[in-house]
Amino acid sequence: MYEQNQPTIKFAVAVTGLIVLTLMGGLIFLKVDPHVLLITDIIIAYFAAVKLGYKWDYISECMASGVNKAMQTLFFFFLIGMAIGAWILSGTVPALISYGFNILNPTFFLPAGLIICSITALATGSSWSTAGTVGIALMGIGAGLDIPAPITAGMIVSGSYFGDKMSPLSDTTNLAPAIAGTNLYDHIKAMLYTTVPTYIIALILYTVLGLKYSGATFDYQNIDFIQSTIEGMFNLKIIVIIPLIVVLATSFLKFPAIPGLMLGIVVSIPISIYIQKASLSDVINALNYGYVSNSGVEMVDTLLTKGGIQSMMWTFSLAIIALALGGVLSGIGVFNAIVTKIMEYIKESKYLPAATILTCMAVNITMAEQYVSIVVTGELYKGAYEKSGLQPRMLSRCLEEGGTLTSSLIPWNTCGAVMFAALGVSAIQYAPYAIVNWLNPLLGMLLPIIGYSLLRDTDNELIENDSESKGNTFD
Repeated sequence: MYEQNQPTIKFAVAVTGLIVLTLMGGLIFLKVDPHVLLITDIIIAYFAAVKLGYKWDYISECMASGVNKAMQTLFFFFLIGMAIGAWILSGTVPALISYGFNILNPTFFLPAGLIICSITALATGSSWSTAGTVGIALMGIGAGLDIPAPITAGMIVSGSYFGDKMSPLSDTTNLAPAIAGTNLYDHIKAMLYTTVPTYIIALILYTVLGLKYSGATFDYQNIDFIQSTIEGMFNLKIIVIIPLIVVLATSFLKFPAIPGLMLGIVVSIPISIYIQKASLSDVINALNYGYVSNSGVEMVDTLLTKGGIQSMMWTFSLAIIALALGGVLSGIGVFNAIVTKIMEYIKESKYLPAATILTCMAVNITMAEQYVSIVVTGELYKGAYEKSGLQPRMLSRCLEEGGTLTSSLIPWNTCGAVMFAALGVSAIQYAPYAIVNWLNPLLGMLLPIIGYSLLRDTDNELIENDSESKGNTFD
């Protein structure tokens, strides 16, 4: 045990503000990668901890604890890299790209892609697996249709996180109600109130975006050339889709995500050897270094040169540093001080969802991990929801909207880093087009304030009018 002072609100805000300014200033103005910026922030957090009376041993324990909490997530990085390399070598991803050119057109590509990603993520319970498999194929199709990569990536992220958020197989969809003290299916039903309008609006906006490109003159001969090049490189028999089917099937059978994805990788190996005529060394190199395309066609080589464990090291190192920073900030009580002060000003329950979602976003920014965001924010606000008379599923819904959905919009968050590694587009570029990911939290904050979707203990359905909430305080 160590003798230390609790941070004051001014101290906590100053430390948090300095950390955010360092990150945003470096990313926006200097246009540098976030790794060194995060190391700088760890130094800032270290001096803040020393100022409060903490010793180095405790600080290092906090750093290790921050990393250890997300160890399963970190291991998943490697599996995503391996799956991308293996599924390109086996012909799974090339087949999806080639088939996709036959059924998708510029006008309906974005809304259709949103639905495809949503269904895949609903079935697998994983936004990361969806982006790393189906997402890669859609990026290739979008490029062939001359749709800008940030728009396609934003659509993929939207669909992937919608499906992940609403899937009973998703870890975050199970974690949020567990933290809030409700059950899974009440949690999913609570999310429908804000997610359904969000999804409808997103479909409309993606359709409008698609119409912008439908009038353009496309070089369909070039698309045919890309297809013929891919077909010349790979045997695209339907059997090459088996790895994807295996992952979907294991998800339906409620396998954990990591064993399911591992099985999908294993199944791709004999397909690579016997169908694509790859050697065992080719397979191992694809798993480690990724697939390298040497077709001589620039677009095809760009689309298919991806994957491997080594391709994830940028992401892995970023996550390690960010999680260590988050561990220190959590360990010295910075967030607890800020939330305690916020609660002094919230006098009506209708403002509590907005505070919860904003806190989740702040934790995602500073602690860089969606699971940590859900757990930390849930623990901080659980008592307030009970005292205010709001249902536990109200809290669980806000944890998903603020924690799960915003995580992929932050470049240094583990989710933003994985999306970049899988899709090749940074969060800063695709964020404006990831409509579901920013619109759903926005509606989650605004709708309760205007008197819609605020769920109380005394209600089984929606509260349409919040007039009775006046005078309902936390004091």
